[in-house]
Amino acid sequence: MRFPPAARSKTVVIHSRIPKDASPSDIDRLVREFSAHGESVYSVDAEALRRLSPDLIVTQDLCHVCAASPEDLAAVLANFESKPEVLSLNPLDLGDVWRDILLVGEQTFHPHAAEKLIESIGEKLGALEQKIQSADDNQQSADQPAVAFLEWLQPIYVGGHWVPEMIAFARGRDVFWRAEPPLLSGDARRCRCRAARRPDRRAMRIFRRASLRRISLH
Repeated sequence: MRFPPAARSKTVVIHSRIPKDASPSDIDRLVREFSAHGESVYSVDAEALRRLSPDLIVTQDLCHVCAASPEDLAAVLANFESKPEVLSLNPLDLGDVWRDILLVGEQTFHPHAAEKLIESIGEKLGALEQKIQSADDNQQSADQPAVAFLEWLQPIYVGGHWVPEMIAFARGRDVFWRAEPPLLSGDARRCRCRAARRPDRRAMRIFRRASLRRISLH
């Protein structure tokens, strides 16, 4: 995986326990084995984190096989004399993503920058909505293209959370969509999202205002 130069120069504090050359099926098998033994897929470099001495750590609690979990961090931070603040994000849909942008802005003392970012996203999506609507008006058929969004191939996992929203926004029809978007594996076991929470009202208000302003300009 290729990262931007600015990212490659940063100190690495989270390490995956899965070999870099593992195949997709091997990765899935190893993740299941770690989970069965109650072990984390990741290790936290406590000494590197101590040297960095952060004031704030931003992590996520949505997927414990995608990144180190809050529990992984808590086990390491328990031995720190001076403990940093930990902001754990858990977005389940796009409304949650907008809310989390505001949360990060507030925690880093840049609330106005966060609001401006949401406004910018709203303006871009407003312009995109116009293009999609124009294409719909000019299209002979009203049929929606069928979309299968796959996050993993061996075994098959389909996208949940905000993915169905994105497909619907682009006028696609998610062939795997359910009322509670699941993350499905090929062996028919299901890992369902928790019930989606109501999106943050302030985030959605900023977003809608920017989106409507962008539409009204055309």
